[in-house]
Amino acid sequence: MHASQYHINTLKEAPTEAEVASHQLMTRAGMIRKAAGGIYTYMPMGLRVLRKIETIIREEMNRAGAIELLMPVVQPAELWVESGRWEKYGDELLRIKDRHQRDFVLQPTSEEVITDIARNEIHSWRQLPVNFYHIQTKFRDERRPRFGLMRGREFTMKDAYSFDRSAEAAQASYDTMYDAYMRIFQRLGLTFRAVAADTGSIGGSRSHEFQVIADTGEDLIVYNPDSDYAANIELADAPCLLAERAAPTEGLIKTATPDAPKCELVAAQLGRDLAATVKSVVLATDVQEEDRTTTTVYLLLVRGDHEVNDIKVSKLPGFEQGHRLATEEEIVAAFGCKPGYLGPIGTRQPVQLIADLTVANMSDFICGANEEGFHYTGVNWGRDLPEPVKADLRNVVAGDPAPEGGTLAIQRGIEVGHVFFLGDTYSRKLQATFLETDGKPALMQMGCYGIGVSRIAAAAIEQNHDERGIIWPRALAPFEVVICPIGFTKSEAVRQAALELYTQLKDQGVDVILDDRDARPGIMFADWELIGVPLRVTIGDRGLKEGMVELQARRDPASTQVPVADIARAATERLAAL
Repeated sequence: MHASQYHINTLKEAPTEAEVASHQLMTRAGMIRKAAGGIYTYMPMGLRVLRKIETIIREEMNRAGAIELLMPVVQPAELWVESGRWEKYGDELLRIKDRHQRDFVLQPTSEEVITDIARNEIHSWRQLPVNFYHIQTKFRDERRPRFGLMRGREFTMKDAYSFDRSAEAAQASYDTMYDAYMRIFQRLGLTFRAVAADTGSIGGSRSHEFQVIADTGEDLIVYNPDSDYAANIELADAPCLLAERAAPTEGLIKTATPDAPKCELVAAQLGRDLAATVKSVVLATDVQEEDRTTTTVYLLLVRGDHEVNDIKVSKLPGFEQGHRLATEEEIVAAFGCKPGYLGPIGTRQPVQLIADLTVANMSDFICGANEEGFHYTGVNWGRDLPEPVKADLRNVVAGDPAPEGGTLAIQRGIEVGHVFFLGDTYSRKLQATFLETDGKPALMQMGCYGIGVSRIAAAAIEQNHDERGIIWPRALAPFEVVICPIGFTKSEAVRQAALELYTQLKDQGVDVILDDRDARPGIMFADWELIGVPLRVTIGDRGLKEGMVELQARRDPASTQVPVADIARAATERLAAL
């Protein structure tokens, strides 16, 4: 590829709405152009990156025995109604009508369509197991699309779906996909972690996320530096931090705490440790019963320096149908006080009390007195309050004990892949059955496996960039090597040396581009540093007179002089080391 025959259009400035490095740099490097909020055109340079990601994914999926097909972007609403997700999926599902006023969706994922294919195509146990995958455009109507390709509305995704005879066989398919994903992300050259995760809106009972480690990641990953343990913070078990409850040493005292609606302010006023305070969170559930709705108010208690984990709460008994923050009206009715001074002692109405495991073992703690400007000190279970219902309610924090010993650490990550064991979540709803060896119908057991192709490109940049631009891992780079001849149109010696090296590298299978534009060296170098090509060869008259050219990897602080006769070998060796 010659640069003069390619489309290279870099920008000095990023758009004002670009908040993260990947959005800024992909726009400046001419890889994406905004069409609408959260919707982008992949320009030639960016598309090369996506195609390289897709190639690695496709090779490893095929190696794992998956079979490629292509499902439609537009899907009939009937299948989503049948699965129950037409309403349940929420506002991110873009619902549309055709000219006949029939309902369709722009697919965010393809569980319904692939299950419909399976129930119509698979009839016998002899056809199982099977794993179908495709790489296709997806659409999720994000309320506030942001961060470029990190959280767009339209994106490219690989999703795969396995079908098996039994749960045991499906677990084996899950493990096969897990191993394939490990190989994919290793080949992509990214620093990542596979972490245990919540199944979310997809459903199922077993799940792992693949997280690219980056300081700008929206997800928090809990891990043990001394073992393989890793989990999304939504799923990580938060242990009780007190081995046993100490005996009371204080009396219950109602204490004035003016202008202190937060635990931090209370602790500061009273000269106590924040860990001695208890935070109150009031939630409500609404259960529809025939012609009326029954609302239950819950008071959740966590230590003042901890935060409630909403995913854990959603799995508690009574919360299966969803929950919400209680309204101020409901709070005043139950506690006789506005938020800021709430607590479990002396509520006006009965509330369902649930204490985090650590809170359940606390003694002499501080909590709201249900009166503005006052808190109770010296609160103890059994004496001042009945024994609570106990549950793991909180997020893990760095330094918590790890499940298998040691202490936990936390780092940020960007989710780029997710694998789920679905079981019969969809096959039961859509009646995807097959005939077993005894001639009786049985439900297929499913797994689903997604990779965000376009998000990988963005995540790779978040992990690999500097003040000059992108630093692509070799496997993802739009080009592996760029040849920058100084004076290509003016010096025959430079032109011949550049063309000869270009041919040699092409013959060796290197993805190389020759910058034959009539551009000044500073402009050329700035463009390719911004674009992030892993290796640059600079050829100039002065160096050729000495029999030398310059070789510099994108991460290297300075170039290396290499004899002209050795440059092709040196370039391929340096490239192999990247």
